[in-house]
Amino acid sequence: MKVIAVMPAYKEKSRIVAAILGVRPLVDQIVVVDDGSEDGTAEEALQTGVTVVVHAVNRGQGAALKTGTEAALKLGADIVVHIDSDGQQDPQAIPALVAPICEGNEDVVFGSRFLGVASEGMPLMRRIVLFLGKLFSHVVLGIPRKMTDPQSGLRAMSAGAARAIDFRQDRMAHCSEILRLVTRSDLRWMEIPVRVSYTEATLAKGNQTSDAFTIVWNLFLGFFQ
Repeated sequence: MKVIAVMPAYKEKSRIVAAILGVRPLVDQIVVVDDGSEDGTAEEALQTGVTVVVHAVNRGQGAALKTGTEAALKLGADIVVHIDSDGQQDPQAIPALVAPICEGNEDVVFGSRFLGVASEGMPLMRRIVLFLGKLFSHVVLGIPRKMTDPQSGLRAMSAGAARAIDFRQDRMAHCSEILRLVTRSDLRWMEIPVRVSYTEATLAKGNQTSDAFTIVWNLFLGFFQ
């Protein structure tokens, strides 16, 4: 099966090459989506020989994943993997993510930071926010309680699932939207443990605690689209 990784990137010039090199041995092809960066991220990625798609303006991680997923399907992907380009997520989880799909047992596999693998450097406030996010996802969005990490951005899906999951959220709410669409469909899904390493640089650039309110608001608006 042809496995293509989609890596959304925004102002990741200093980290994108290392992230690509970590993922490359584990997949057949990589699509990097430069989401309107102005620091040369696309140029750095191009030097590694991967496929690069560029957004003229910053549209958000959800939009970048949508663009990258469509590109991967056009390139003949049997399995699409979503993985961040900042190096937080351990690419060594990719074989375990795709294995249940290759075996025909699952359609979508999510990585979880809360299934027995300790994430390095996760601040206490981040843990609290993610716990509250899990409660919100279950009570408001109807996502099953057994889902342990509703905000994980590391996932794999079959080509058929990728075509069926028509997510619309351009920015941070895409994780919750994807989960809602998957768990309300007939798609088979599961979680596996993954390791995530937080650093001062990635925490400064990543989602902030206040972003949780934006996610909730965007999801609320999405119900009326």
